[in-house]
Amino acid sequence: MKFVAIDFETANYSPTSACAIGLVTVENGTILQQKHFLICPPSSEFIFTYVHGITWEDVAAEPNFAQLWPEISEILAGADFFAAHNASFDRKVLQACCELYQVPSPPQTFTCTVQLARRTWGIRPTNLPNVCGYLDIELEHHQALSDAHACAQIVIKANQN
Repeated sequence: MKFVAIDFETANYSPTSACAIGLVTVENGTILQQKHFLICPPSSEFIFTYVHGITWEDVAAEPNFAQLWPEISEILAGADFFAAHNASFDRKVLQACCELYQVPSPPQTFTCTVQLARRTWGIRPTNLPNVCGYLDIELEHHQALSDAHACAQIVIKANQN
């Protein structure tokens, strides 16, 4: 089983405003690769800096999603599925960015670690800090790579359960 845990941070309410992505590749329960990219979104409007600490100044000179896509898509290729906490958000951001930059959206399905945690351990509330606390997973919440790493650990632990 090979999957990629994904976490996006966005600059504002638009799903095309991805400003960071964390990607963690897992195969047979072992983390193989961890990557983090800052992304220059199509607009300089930053509303969520207070959440993740990323500003326009941090990303203005970074590549946009299309420029990063060859490296991102290589990481995603070959995965059986993607995992994300509140997967509908990350799926929407990925699809919106692919559509905006006219790159093919990956066909893999998403596994939601919110649903997985509820189903496997009956955890509620199921926000990422609560699940990580319950499972003793280290987390720097709203840092894309840390969030993706936490999602990877949730899937690994669920498969061991």
